[in-house]
Amino acid sequence: MFDKCKLNVCTRGPLVTDNDAGEIFCSSCGQVLIEKIVSVGPESRSFDLEQFNDKSRTGAKSSLAIHDMGLATSIGSLDKDASGNSLSGYMKNTFNRLRIWDSRSKSKGNDSNLRQAFVLLDTMKSQLSLPDNVIEETAYIYRKAAALKLTRGRGISSILYAALYAACRKTATPRTLRDIAKAGNIRKGDLATAYRTMVQSLDLKLEPYDPVEFVTKICSMIDVSETTRRNALNLLLKAEDVGFSIGKNPMSLVAAAVYLATCTTGEKKTQVAIAKVCGVSNVSVRNITKLFKVKLGLLIEE
Repeated sequence: MFDKCKLNVCTRGPLVTDNDAGEIFCSSCGQVLIEKIVSVGPESRSFDLEQFNDKSRTGAKSSLAIHDMGLATSIGSLDKDASGNSLSGYMKNTFNRLRIWDSRSKSKGNDSNLRQAFVLLDTMKSQLSLPDNVIEETAYIYRKAAALKLTRGRGISSILYAALYAACRKTATPRTLRDIAKAGNIRKGDLATAYRTMVQSLDLKLEPYDPVEFVTKICSMIDVSETTRRNALNLLLKAEDVGFSIGKNPMSLVAAAVYLATCTTGEKKTQVAIAKVCGVSNVSVRNITKLFKVKLGLLIEE
């Protein structure tokens, strides 16, 4: 490539590359020498972290779900400068010491805690199909819990999954304790205990789930028609208008509404099967079903 503009009008200015316009022009006279240049850098589009590292032209964005928030230092292993020239012996020793201290700074207790936690969080993101806003909220809550040293004696995974459930509640993302415990291979009771401890310690104010958010998921799992789904939604909306859904387990309400909806459409689904999918007891489904009939005046034959 030219070092200077070699047109007759100018022999002084160095060349400037404008990547946005795709042009190379002389900085002295402004003459455009090459138009529509093709970028030879890596492709910026990516679908996962591995493709991003291979293809992106810039570094990763700052995120709370990264242990150093995406602001990490990186000291190359090659003892060469930016021009490719070998470093002197003194500079080699200097950079060796810098690499040692950089490695030590990244192995501190809190940093190690966050590394381990966010590896688990990335796994849960794929298993539960969680959006980015839930992951960011989970990381924010977990950092607050780690600052209060809630992980001591309880383990990183239990507090992280409790933070994940709290983030799902806060962002109205329908994921139950049972879903998170199953995906994280942890006992539901341990997760519930960690969640209560974290809510009390962090003074979190979380709204209960809206049962309507779970209807589509449950109907898909038991394979019923769209008519059944709509009837179940209508029953839940009527229950909210009457006010008897307050204080009830959302999954029990969903199970009872779906069961009554299947009765109206003639689809053969038992209370036991629906209760198992919803993660509640069939006794709860039976009691809530009776409550639906009494409060809403339903005349549905089971």
